[in-house]
Amino acid sequence: MALDHRARGVYAIGATPFRPDGALDLDSLDRLTDFYLGCGCTGLTILGILGEAPKLEPEESLAVAARVLARAGRAPVVVGVSAPGLAAMRRLARASMDLGAAGVMVAPPAAMRTDDQIAGYYAQAVAAMGADVPVCVQDHPTATGVQMSVSVIRRIFAEQPSCVMLKHEDWPGLEKLSALRRAEAEGAMRPISILCGNGALFLDFEMDRGADGAMTGYAFPDMLAELVAHAAAGRRDAAHDLFDAHLPLLRYEQQPGVGLAVRKHVLRLRGAIAHDAQRAPASTLTPAAREEVAYLLGRLARRDARAAGLG
Repeated sequence: MALDHRARGVYAIGATPFRPDGALDLDSLDRLTDFYLGCGCTGLTILGILGEAPKLEPEESLAVAARVLARAGRAPVVVGVSAPGLAAMRRLARASMDLGAAGVMVAPPAAMRTDDQIAGYYAQAVAAMGADVPVCVQDHPTATGVQMSVSVIRRIFAEQPSCVMLKHEDWPGLEKLSALRRAEAEGAMRPISILCGNGALFLDFEMDRGADGAMTGYAFPDMLAELVAHAAAGRRDAAHDLFDAHLPLLRYEQQPGVGLAVRKHVLRLRGAIAHDAQRAPASTLTPAAREEVAYLLGRLARRDARAAGLG
């Protein structure tokens, strides 16, 4: 199930469950994997920013990857391997591929400023991991501070055949998405898979612009799967109507700092994890914030039965 340019659908960005004392909750990880796949997700992406990967020890990262890959069966799993050093990246990437991963996700480090630096970094990363490892290139400037132009994205995919997917998280990024698809149509760029993040805040129009699906961590991945299916079938109004119903909660989840706390809180309410704990440093929800989430869930339940009883 190696990742390639034909990948589409919804790859849920997996949270990493913890116990209240900060230890990994592997039983909840099994439950969460089942939850994502039961929601209609095509695959999973683990050990990303949402997964609190920087807070894990190297052996914990391997343990999470091994547990999810063993549980996911034939569903494709992409493993986030971004790291300050290429040795650590190579170790996690090679171990994950040996365990059955479909590919890896790599974001550029914050120090990158020029197109040459960015393209050179991906050349070094591919050389370190091996050209046989399929790569998802993560373009997430709000998190990394690295601005990846259309030209450098095209250059990376031209120079590195093992790069097969773009995780598109620029904001605003609709014109970038259109420019990349236009380059493909004109024969100036080989076909790639484009899955979109940013909490799905722009997924309705990203699908209109030619995205292949979503790769994000919204607490209702079943809604994302339904939206992508509507869009793929040409049911534009149905996709936008569904998106509109969830937009208030999507927006609330996207708050810097507290967003992960909101997502884990809702995932716990949905029975996907036993605890909404994060590993320190962590954000928490105040009683007022919990009441606001309950209010949003109650309003959502009027239009989507999946939220019933959660508010």
